[in-house]
Amino acid sequence: MSLCDVTLREAGQMPGRAYTIEQKIAAGTALDRLGLPLIQTGFPITGEHDTVVTRRLADTLEAEVVAIARAREDDIAAALESGADIIEVFIPISDRQLEAVIDDSRESAFDAAHEAIDSVRDGGAKAHLTLMDAFRTDAASVAPAFEQFDAPITLADTVGARTPPFVAGYLRTLAELGVSINRVGVHFHDDLGLATANALVSSQLGVDRVDVSVASLGERAGNPALEECVVAIEQDGDSGVVLDELVPVCRAVLDSLDETVDPRKAIIGEAVTAHESGLHTAAMLEDPATFEPYDPEMFGGTRQLLFGARTGQSAARELLERAEREPTDERIENLLERLVDDGPLELDAALEMAERVQ
Repeated sequence: MSLCDVTLREAGQMPGRAYTIEQKIAAGTALDRLGLPLIQTGFPITGEHDTVVTRRLADTLEAEVVAIARAREDDIAAALESGADIIEVFIPISDRQLEAVIDDSRESAFDAAHEAIDSVRDGGAKAHLTLMDAFRTDAASVAPAFEQFDAPITLADTVGARTPPFVAGYLRTLAELGVSINRVGVHFHDDLGLATANALVSSQLGVDRVDVSVASLGERAGNPALEECVVAIEQDGDSGVVLDELVPVCRAVLDSLDETVDPRKAIIGEAVTAHESGLHTAAMLEDPATFEPYDPEMFGGTRQLLFGARTGQSAARELLERAEREPTDERIENLLERLVDDGPLELDAALEMAERVQ
């Protein structure tokens, strides 16, 4: 399974965003530090902006750079001109989208995709195919695509309508229809708050590719969070990325794009690895895993133990012992009073206080 980062394209589709070329170049360059195999940079037919970003990143990144294109001659020409390594052709496949987007049949959409893929290959790039709204399309109508096309195929939950049980059942149904799941890519949206969960279910079932975005940046509610997917996959598998760069890279991307996240945002929020509860900090002084699901340092983050008004006697005793002071009842009470007055303090400052307390 490989991860394809779609931050640069998806974030740019959010209302009110107008990232500069340099912002996107900086974000893409940071993402490349993760060792991701695929980075999707834009939609070149939309103009010079995405074309320049794609061209410059294709010239410099280790990752393969992906540009998207409709199954149209002018789209393919623009994508080829951008120098992208991979051109991802997308077509609608659900009845609703076929009618609203192209007002034509599924067979006509497949024919257009065949022509577009041939043009991509004739132009010297690799071709991928994305089926829009696939997860709201009967599996029996999707399975033939895997027989007709020899390109990698991504199935999109375009409006974020599906749940993990549905996704798992859908992929199993495709397998029963003869589709090799290791040929399937998936693209989810977070409209129901389930994009990351859907991505993880798909990963467990053996899909070839999962699209992700830093901090879920993307149109509407966004996409599966890159950082959440990596950490979750690493609990019992291999995400294939440079782990100790994860948090620094995600924060660098956010800084480059002038985006912020809530301090309580999973994995990359500043508050998610900070602990002040007396019970928690007392236990974590002995064994951090007592109240942590993962070691933040593994992913380039930091753990912050705070000592203040919530600190209890057990934690105060441990601080005194670490400061090589005898933890008498009087010293414990004095340290707790000082922590109430001057806290919350990080561990080093709390230890210095413990060294001085009478």
